[in-house]
Amino acid sequence: MATASVTLTVTQGPLDGRSFRYDERTTAFLGRARDCNPQLPDDDDHRTVSRHHCLLDINPPDVRIRDFGSLNGTYLNGLRIGRRERGESAEQAAARAFPEHDLEDGDEVRLGDTVFKVGIHTAKPQQTLVVPRCVHCGVDVGGEVGDRTGDYVCANCRSDPDELAREYVAGSWRAGRYEIVQLLGEGGMGRVYLARDIDTGELVALKMMLPEVAADPHARAQFMREISVSQALEHPNIARTRDADSYGGVFFFTSEYCAGGSLAERYRKRPVPVDEALPLILQALDGLEHAHARGVVHRDLTPHNILLTADGTVKLADFGLAKAFDLAGLSGLTRTGTAAGKPYFMPYQQVVNFRYVRPEVDVWSLAACLYHLLTGVYPRDFDGGRDPWQVVLQTVAVPLLQRRPDVPRDLALVVDTALQDRPAIGYPTAAEFRNALLMRGM
Repeated sequence: MATASVTLTVTQGPLDGRSFRYDERTTAFLGRARDCNPQLPDDDDHRTVSRHHCLLDINPPDVRIRDFGSLNGTYLNGLRIGRRERGESAEQAAARAFPEHDLEDGDEVRLGDTVFKVGIHTAKPQQTLVVPRCVHCGVDVGGEVGDRTGDYVCANCRSDPDELAREYVAGSWRAGRYEIVQLLGEGGMGRVYLARDIDTGELVALKMMLPEVAADPHARAQFMREISVSQALEHPNIARTRDADSYGGVFFFTSEYCAGGSLAERYRKRPVPVDEALPLILQALDGLEHAHARGVVHRDLTPHNILLTADGTVKLADFGLAKAFDLAGLSGLTRTGTAAGKPYFMPYQQVVNFRYVRPEVDVWSLAACLYHLLTGVYPRDFDGGRDPWQVVLQTVAVPLLQRRPDVPRDLALVVDTALQDRPAIGYPTAAEFRNALLMRGM
């Protein structure tokens, strides 16, 4: 079966005739900078184009464009969709909400003298007699799923996720093996519940993830294949995933319950003493090294998924979960819109290359978590009102001593090195970062 795709064809300008095709979940930055793709010429005809001008959030057949508050704006079908006023800084412009636009087949996007024509190919047959219906209540969801096919839970059923979870967990999924006790938390990926294994009485963390789009068999299989790899991880500093399955358009996972909560919950933006923060990160590095040795990269480490047991043992949770869900296209468009994720703990390499999966990205993210524990703020300065993705593209981490002068200089040097990401990440392996932390001052 043909796959959905998005194509940008240059119809005017120096790149006339070139075509850029996207047939999988990704992002693209347009502008004059070297890390843009497509990259526009840095010539007199494109002086009105910013280095990083706009973002395309692509999940074929869906694509959305977002201007970064550029000086001259981005034109969609002849209408300017974003720009900053004369005399206004990029930070002031970004503080205003520039509109984002979903693109359609045949739309034209102009940056400077270059015009792109948007082509959208859907994998859905043009003629079908099957009415798409919610897998939970059976209502017609043709207006919600668009050109996609697959299992989908309608907006009305999604409006009460707790009831949906209780009904599925108590009934058909795993034949009622688990009983939901209470809600533990929720985030961009879904909800996490404290649940009880009825057979053993053991408490577990049960995560329910609702795809934002219709989940076709290919996307579902791709996601579950990724998760099966991380399920095999066994280490004292990794929260092991037990059950992983999909049912009725919903994905369910159970893992060991960590009663101590997350680092984000335990340390809410208050600076943590060095002798308290370092042992936490060293434990996390042990878990990372084990996973990386087996070819598994987390790709979404933040203080929210670094958990603590009742006795204070660190456990890395959700290995590969968020990124695999996104790569399979199940998260919809995650870098634009009101529910867009933020790259606070993400290195430059992951921002410019959506599918970058080398282990060093986890090392950088864990260094960012240590920085956040020690200072209460993120390594980069996201407070200026600029678009957060543009901040990662154009700035580096603020030296640790500028944020917390009382940190030992040798430790600050190690953390600053770990947070380098131009042109490469400072410590490419978890072992190198751990050894640098242990050897400081010697």
